Amino acid sequence: MPPTKKSVSTSKKSVTKVAGKRRSAPSANTTSKPAAPPVTAAVSALKFAYTIVYVPKVIATIEFYEKAFGFIRGFVHPSAMYAELNTGATTLAFADESMRELNGIATLNNRFDNAKPAGIELAFSTADVAGAFTRAVAAGCAALKDPMVKPWGQTVAYVRDHNGVLIELCSPIK
Repeated sequence: MPPTKKSVSTSKKSVTKVAGKRRSAPSANTTSKPAAPPVTAAVSALKFAYTIVYVPKVIATIEFYEKAFGFIRGFVHPSAMYAELNTGATTLAFADESMRELNGIATLNNRFDNAKPAGIELAFSTADVAGAFTRAVAAGCAALKDPMVKPWGQTVAYVRDHNGVLIELCSPIK
């Protein structure tokens, strides 16, 4: 029969008794994770710069977003393996799926025929959600949710692009 364990709490530390022997439990402040370094001015100045979506065809995706959402292309690498759209304060970029291996990372593929989109949503804000929704669907997006007004007053609609990426079209939150 294995020895029985009984936890005893004392004012200083937790102790476990095994078959009459006392064994100290690790103290609450000892972890394998180092403490976070202090926040510096450089860290507190972090800004969300861009989102990169890995796609099978970068230029085709840029062209699709120009047509469906009216964005204007920005930087395009001569290799056509990376390109950016001018989308406001935060850049939306697309990289060829082969770039994942070059970067040493692995992700799921965004595919239109996947039953569910990947666990990310791109949100594009506009005063005319219904118009943006109509334009996106006419350009080839799949309609997921028609424009609806949320309880907090924001109008929201959902589509999937030709790669299967989930996109929210929404009015600004007031």
